[in-house]
Amino acid sequence: MRLSQLGGKEIIGLDTGERMGVIGDSDLVINPETGQIESIILPAGGFFGLGKKREDIVIPWSAIVKIGSDMVIIQVHQRQEQAPQT
Repeated sequence: MRLSQLGGKEIIGLDTGERMGVIGDSDLVINPETGQIESIILPAGGFFGLGKKREDIVIPWSAIVKIGSDMVIIQVHQRQEQAPQT
């Protein structure tokens, strides 16, 4: 997949179903030795500088569950499997 094909895709959190941003508005961290994408950085800020400020969100590339035609689904918080109670 080309970077230009990723640009317009929305990032959706699997745990919350929340729209987190668009890849085209984010930065990519690329390993200079391997050329592989290590993470996506979603920028902080509100709508036109208004609203609640937040910190940049760093999404590891390994958190991507699925890349679809319109969106990228991520799971940042891994679900912990509960041990059966005896």
